Amino acid sequence: MYERYEVSVIGVQTVRDEEVSRYGIVEGHPIGPGLYNIGSLIEKPGQDEAPSNLAIMGRYILTPAIFEQLSLQEPGAGGEIQLTDALAQLNEHEEIYAYEFDGKRYDVGEKLGFITTTIEFAMQHAELREELLAYLEEKRWR
Repeated sequence: MYERYEVSVIGVQTVRDEEVSRYGIVEGHPIGPGLYNIGSLIEKPGQDEAPSNLAIMGRYILTPAIFEQLSLQEPGAGGEIQLTDALAQLNEHEEIYAYEFDGKRYDVGEKLGFITTTIEFAMQHAELREELLAYLEEKRWR
């Protein structure tokens, strides 16, 4: 999409409404299959203030102009400088598109997501699979 339009492109996926507060969310105006012109972005909105359920998934192709916007940012959500806030500022000066990509998303930003991702990847490796299965079977916590 970047090569086609030569604008910043953000990877998004649809999340359940109750999950929007965990992500940066975009308000997108459809311009093609799975492609949106971004109207606005908001970092970790409450469910009642989220403009959609299109969540930013940490996949970006950004123009160099993002670096100036980052240098101007004050701490936002969580007391951190938020890329989403810088993208919102960049969006005022140049178009940004959101592309809804297919594929499995792993959320390692939360403890349980980190653990389940680690287990899933370990199960794909022959040298770990059987031993891990035996361990999990042995432990069967309840």
